[in-house]
Amino acid sequence: MKPISEVPGSAFPAQEALSKQLQACLDARGALISSAESGAARLFNGFYEGLPGLVVDLFAGTLVISNHAREPESLSAAEQTAVSFYRQQLPWISCVLIKRRSSPEPRFQRGEVIFGGAPAAEICEAGVRYALNLRLNQDCGFYLDTRLLRAFLRQNLSGKSVLNCFAYTGALGIAALAGGARSVLQTDLNAAALRLARRSYGLNRFTGSMDVLPLDFFKAVSRLKTSKTLFDCVILDPPLFSTTDAGTVSLTENWLTLVNKVRPLVADGGLLIAINNALFLSGAELNTSLEEISRSGYIGLETRIPVPLDVAGYPQTIRNAPPVSPAPYTHPTKISVLRVRRKDGAKANR
Repeated sequence: MKPISEVPGSAFPAQEALSKQLQACLDARGALISSAESGAARLFNGFYEGLPGLVVDLFAGTLVISNHAREPESLSAAEQTAVSFYRQQLPWISCVLIKRRSSPEPRFQRGEVIFGGAPAAEICEAGVRYALNLRLNQDCGFYLDTRLLRAFLRQNLSGKSVLNCFAYTGALGIAALAGGARSVLQTDLNAAALRLARRSYGLNRFTGSMDVLPLDFFKAVSRLKTSKTLFDCVILDPPLFSTTDAGTVSLTENWLTLVNKVRPLVADGGLLIAINNALFLSGAELNTSLEEISRSGYIGLETRIPVPLDVAGYPQTIRNAPPVSPAPYTHPTKISVLRVRRKDGAKANR
């Protein structure tokens, strides 16, 4: 289907057509909204629901409108329509934050409060509290597309040790602890983001321990290999692209290399959870690469974790398809749970 502004024969001006679509999307998310006053949800994903570039998220009482347009002014009217619509439909909203991702000014990239007080400082998801800093970066620091992965971690890692690579604000590690993980090591080069992980840990009463390692990925992995440290589960959630003096990360060029780099840190029978959110990497291509490394018999795909419908779009609200098909995954955020076997049979020692 065509974007909202291009629907032929529409009886509505663009503003009214957008409001109508926002309402349809809000209606589809009814079950989520009932708990969103303390939790988090995506209210509108314009990339799939009719207005590419505009994304609306809700974090507790804070409405976050992300403008991804290369020329942010082109979506100014849509921003205002969205603000008016959600303030009317969700009158308990206490703050509205607008992020203009391509603005030349960092303060507008990180977000400008246009209504209310300070942005929400925490949310609660499935009884787990997560600290927030919605203005830490261009993104919100808490990823809604991995909600079902957090549920998987809560349900499957009791008594396990976990290494969370590219942890950022540590939400996946916190979910593992909420599920009874014995220990979690959160590692990321961004020390400010890891401070949020510490805050999240302090907000909850976990029995497991948590350590943080503010270090470059390549250096952290090298250190752990040297110490022969093994984990029951390793989570690999790299950015699309980054480079340091220690190495380069590219989800389209060397993702499989990253998988193989952390694989020696997984104990026999353990899990390696690998995430690739490259928009232009098809699911079929990713699946082929996993089949290639599975031929050894020492690693294999156990399951794929889908992306929640509020992020991917609902059948009745989707108007645009991704640029390449993510199938057999459900969204460009492709989450694979891999089971690892070791020739030496070594078990976790952390």
